[in-house]
Amino acid sequence: MRAAPQYPGGANAFNRYVARNLYYPDAAKLMCINGKVYVSFSIDTSGKVTDVTAINCLGAGCESEAVRVVQKSRRWKPAIRNGKPIQVSYVIPISFYMETRKVYMENLMASGYGFVFKINGKLYSADDAERIIGKAFNPDKIEVAEPFNSQTPDRKLLRSHKKETYLISIKSS
Repeated sequence: MRAAPQYPGGANAFNRYVARNLYYPDAAKLMCINGKVYVSFSIDTSGKVTDVTAINCLGAGCESEAVRVVQKSRRWKPAIRNGKPIQVSYVIPISFYMETRKVYMENLMASGYGFVFKINGKLYSADDAERIIGKAFNPDKIEVAEPFNSQTPDRKLLRSHKKETYLISIKSS
């Protein structure tokens, strides 16, 4: 006989836990990043959540937030096989969705974050990117948004007064 692991209160309780505790990262909100982060994890023989890893990348902190919320979940009732607890692995989607609208360059530049754009393989400051893609763009054009830690000599790309700088890769048309 086999029984699957169970979150206290069941699947609906786990979904409520995620909805109440998932924080939409500020940078992801600014860029209107929507999508699902798939999180792999195990429930060990004591019901503890272990080995939590994001499988895919949305960017702007969504992966670390999805991992955080799964890691902090309560202890589960472990899976049982032949009367003994066993470890089981799962992959679940954690959704980040907000009303899709335009990403406004003005909002990006006024934020506490720095932004560098990769357009057709070349890096641009936000000011230069605005001349290429306009004052606003559809967030679906973002391929990925990841921390930018370049040792570039181009001073226009560096924003030392910002708390973090993101590289926004724009999909090729």
